[in-house]
Amino acid sequence: MTGFWHQIFNFADYRELLALVHNSLIAGAALGVVGGLISTFVMMRDLPFAVHGISELSFAGASGALLLGVNVVAGSLAGSLLAALVIGALGSRARDRNSIIGVLMPFGLGLGVLFLALYKGRSANKFGLLTGQIVAVDTPQLTWLLGTSALVLAALVVIWRPLTFASTDPEVAAARGVPVGLLSPVFMILLGLTVAMSVQIVGALLVLSIICTPAAAAMRVTAAPRLVTLLSVLFAVCSMVGGILLALGSSIPISPYVTTISFVIYLTCRVIGRARRLDSPIGNGYHFRQRIRRIGQPA
Repeated sequence: MTGFWHQIFNFADYRELLALVHNSLIAGAALGVVGGLISTFVMMRDLPFAVHGISELSFAGASGALLLGVNVVAGSLAGSLLAALVIGALGSRARDRNSIIGVLMPFGLGLGVLFLALYKGRSANKFGLLTGQIVAVDTPQLTWLLGTSALVLAALVVIWRPLTFASTDPEVAAARGVPVGLLSPVFMILLGLTVAMSVQIVGALLVLSIICTPAAAAMRVTAAPRLVTLLSVLFAVCSMVGGILLALGSSIPISPYVTTISFVIYLTCRVIGRARRLDSPIGNGYHFRQRIRRIGQPA
C-alpha cells in the first residue's frame, strides 16, 4: 500500500523537479484561462459532445504529425480546425450536429490509433497524446500555445456580447440584428483551437474536464453571468495548475490529477447549488440562461 501511494504522491526532490515543468505551468495557466472562458459558451450552446468529437480529430492530427516527424501542435491544430469547420458547416441543428459528431469520433480515433501503430518512436509519445504529459511542452510548443491563446482571447473579447446573446436566445438575437449565422462557425473555430491546446496537456481522452466541467460547476452555484465566467476560469486554472503540481512527483500521467480536481470542484459546487436551490433537473445552465433572457440583451 505504501508503494501504491508513493507512486501517486511523491514529493522527494520536488524543488528540483519543479524547474522541469516551468513551461507546462505557464501553458497550463494559459489553457485554464482560455478553457474556462470557452467552457461558459460550450455549456450555453450544449456542445460537450462536440468537444469530444473535435478532440478525436485533434488526436488524429497530432498522431499523423508525430508519424511524419513534423510539429505535433500544428497537426493537432489542423485536426481540430477541420473537425470544427465540418461540425459548424453541416451541423446547424442539434440532431444533425450530434449525428455528424457520432460519425467523426470513431473515424478520428481509429485514424489516430492507426498512425500511432505505425509510429516506431518512443512509446511515451504515443501514450502522452491520449493522457497528457507533464513535461511535454518545450519552448517552441509553448510559443504556439501562448500565441493561440492570445488569438482566442482577442476574438472572444470582440464577440463576447453578441455571442452570449446568440447562445442563450438565438431567435431573439437574430431579430435584433445579431449575426447569429456568422457567430456559430466563428465560435466553432475558437473551440477547435482551444481543444487543440488542451490535447497537448491533458490528452485527447480527457479534454472535457477543462472545456466543459468548469462552467458546469460554476452554473451550479450562481446564475450571475459575470460570476459564472469568473468562477469557470478560476476552476479551470486550479484544475490545470493543481494537476501539474500534484503529478510532478509521480510516475502517473497528468490527466488523472487534472480530472480528479475538476470533478471534486464540480461535486462541491453541485452540493452547494442544491443547498441554495440553484441546482435544476432541467439541465446545466438553466438558471444562467433564464437570467440573461430576463435581461433581454447580452450580458
